[in-house]
Amino acid sequence: MRVGVFICHCGNNIAGTIDVARVAEETRKIPGVAYATTYMYTCSEPGQNEIKEAITREGLDRVVVAACSPRMHELTFRRTVEKAGLNRYFFEMANIREHISWIGENKDLNTLKATEAVRMAVAKVMQDKPLYSTSFKVNKRVLVIGGGVAGMQAALDCADGGLEVLLVEKSPSVGGMMARLDKTFPTIDCSICILGPKMVDVAQHDKITLHAYSEIEEIKGYVGNYQIKIRKKATYVDWSKCTGCGACMEKCPSKNSYDAFNFGVAPTRAINIPFPQAIPKKAKIDPNYCRQFVKGKCGVCAKICPTNAIDYEMKDEIITEDIGAIIVATGYSLIDMDKLPEYGGGRYPDVISGAQYERLLNASGPTSGHIVRPSDHMEPKTIAFISCAGSRDKSIGIPYCSNFCCMYIAKQAILTKDHIPDSQSYVFYMDIRSPGKGYDEFTRRAQEEYGAKYIRGRVSRIYPKGNKMVVRGSDTLLGAQVEVEADLVVLGTAVVSTPDAAHMAEKLHISYDTFGFYVESHPKLRPVETNTSGVFLAGACQGPKDIPASVGQGSAAASKVQALFSKDMLESDPAVARVNMNTCVGCLKCLKTCPFGAIKEKELRDGRVVADVIETVCAGCGVCTSTCPCGAIQLQHFTDNQLLAEVNAICRK
Repeated sequence: MRVGVFICHCGNNIAGTIDVARVAEETRKIPGVAYATTYMYTCSEPGQNEIKEAITREGLDRVVVAACSPRMHELTFRRTVEKAGLNRYFFEMANIREHISWIGENKDLNTLKATEAVRMAVAKVMQDKPLYSTSFKVNKRVLVIGGGVAGMQAALDCADGGLEVLLVEKSPSVGGMMARLDKTFPTIDCSICILGPKMVDVAQHDKITLHAYSEIEEIKGYVGNYQIKIRKKATYVDWSKCTGCGACMEKCPSKNSYDAFNFGVAPTRAINIPFPQAIPKKAKIDPNYCRQFVKGKCGVCAKICPTNAIDYEMKDEIITEDIGAIIVATGYSLIDMDKLPEYGGGRYPDVISGAQYERLLNASGPTSGHIVRPSDHMEPKTIAFISCAGSRDKSIGIPYCSNFCCMYIAKQAILTKDHIPDSQSYVFYMDIRSPGKGYDEFTRRAQEEYGAKYIRGRVSRIYPKGNKMVVRGSDTLLGAQVEVEADLVVLGTAVVSTPDAAHMAEKLHISYDTFGFYVESHPKLRPVETNTSGVFLAGACQGPKDIPASVGQGSAAASKVQALFSKDMLESDPAVARVNMNTCVGCLKCLKTCPFGAIKEKELRDGRVVADVIETVCAGCGVCTSTCPCGAIQLQHFTDNQLLAEVNAICRK
């Protein structure tokens, strides 16, 4: 066996704290190593050519590259050795950058550690066996979860590319958060005016099937061949008959239903259409407030509906669909104001969130665009905006910036002046974060043209004083305590992940961070892909994003799906678990622990029941291998013998 080892300088990333020449010298002494050299940038085209030439020239049958993380370039080097005639699984990568160079300062110790890492990789590659992929057909239908602006953009791009799209939205209408906005920054154009045409396109596109007021019940399968179950929740209105005339809303006697679309700014009817431009524009009954459900008598909407669309006996419906790829665009939520007691959120009616204020500004909102105080419906003259209300606050577990709060507060200050010319806006801020195109100019405009007074400092307390709300804080630029008596206080509340984000991640078999946002495969090189093949991310489900970034990511996810579906056949990864039927005792502990549902029961001819791996579903995580009490399951390319070879190499004196 002849092993070739290629050690990368990576500029000074590796060579700055590791003596790569010495590592190469020590590597040549390892039994089985026929060739060892260094190269400045092994991942470059000349570096890859050097590997291919050395394989031919030196007669190498195994290759080790000591460089960066396998997440970065393992696939690149596998392709390289394959082009030189070797099986792509006769390659191993030793991570001497992230694991050694970047975390250690002692060059001698780093060099020793790098040599040991290479020795481990050599020991493993000598145990590697050739593995081969299998091909399978692709179902060229795509599921988009979430009907916000990112999800709609992804759906439209996929559909325009000729793909059949299923768009599932948990709310009664598509549009997401953007549909609730009055204007958008920094152009101050009408939000629904630019979003509305997209919503109509989604509804009318012959390649898009919209399932509104629906949720994903179950996801099974693998890339190219997913089986999903969709729960179509009962609306108690037959949408095939409903014309959206609104007669039921006008006559409904129950007027205290919580209005989720308007963030509870004002109550609504028990049967309602969320907003005038809703897609689909269909009515829905809230059974928690409808008198027919609560008291067992009413039926007014059923009596006056001209199309007999009301159905009080309607039940949830489960439908099953087959698709090939999934785009996740489930969006974001806002922190509950009850978690901000120092600001009086949830206790004082005149302390509201930025989202609620947005609905007061909106002409289709509960006040028809008139700004009023919730407590007495009087027009406020002094409005205090509090930025970072929950954001960048480690004490409540949100240390991150919510991305767009500074901008929408500036927008709302501008719009407030337009609505109430004699008003005065105060903005308490920590830092103004406005890095986008035209963003900084926009915040300056709020101050210089519209007279918004920006106070740099955190607010410590908000409390009532007569019919005013006193905002007490500090001005760090003046070095003094300040108090502002405001008629209305608007909190720029923190952006958080959706409440069911973790549950959805488990269904999708994708990762999420400590804050509930979904984790991309690589933050720079694969920003819309996940570590589960065939599942892509779009929009704020990955982290706080403004509208342009969400739209761009929706299109990026669609392009990845188009690339995936450009082939009629896909290749499976052969690095999966396999069961030795002769040693399996049929305890099926692996079946219970497999997070991907890749293991099933199999009855042999002699009547024994054993475990069997569905190779196309298996993700190669290795959980079953560590669970098996008799070692009957081995993960290909990471077998016990291969791992023990690495252990023996590192333990060698």
